[in-house]
Amino acid sequence: MSRVKSGMTMIFPSASLETTSTWPTQGEWTYADYLRLPDDGQRYEVIEGVLYVVNAPSYEYQYTTTKIASKLEQFVDASQAGVVLTAPFEVHLPDIAQPVQPDVLFIPADKQPEAGAQIFTGAPALIVEVLSPSRLRLDQHIKFGAYEQARVREYWIADPKTRSVIVYILPQDSREYAVSGQFAPGEIIQSAILPGLQLAVESIFVHRGTP
Repeated sequence: MSRVKSGMTMIFPSASLETTSTWPTQGEWTYADYLRLPDDGQRYEVIEGVLYVVNAPSYEYQYTTTKIASKLEQFVDASQAGVVLTAPFEVHLPDIAQPVQPDVLFIPADKQPEAGAQIFTGAPALIVEVLSPSRLRLDQHIKFGAYEQARVREYWIADPKTRSVIVYILPQDSREYAVSGQFAPGEIIQSAILPGLQLAVESIFVHRGTP
């Protein structure tokens, strides 16, 4: 039985997966194999033929994900710019990843999925991933490369530990991400994809005040 990647650690998946019929080796997973996975509450992703499992999130992780999604949705709804979705929702990046399930994604109005769609095929305009200790390599390297190759125009990495956000943009004439900004508490996150967005960094992280 092949193992499943979780960040930089190789772990066995749930018992239900271990007892299932033969699974492909890492690097050879397909979407058809993904569809055979048990509905065990785990969040699985397949990138470049490698199966990854995302561990259950911490409070800080879930708080930041929810806050970012809520604030982006408020801005997008007011401007009718498109839709904001959260995991679990399948995004297929043809020939790269089938599927990935970004923490938060923005799809412009002219590309939003039809009613009833369970999959979005193509590159969202903006993706946000929130770091956790088990996902550092996955978000900062594996997904970074996949989103860059798929030409996701803007990629945010939010880190609850350092209470900071790095925003990467993909220039029209480039194949590589460039840092648009590194934002810390007291600063305002700005987006090239969503001009006019003003998102205070401290508003998306858990506040640990003095009792």
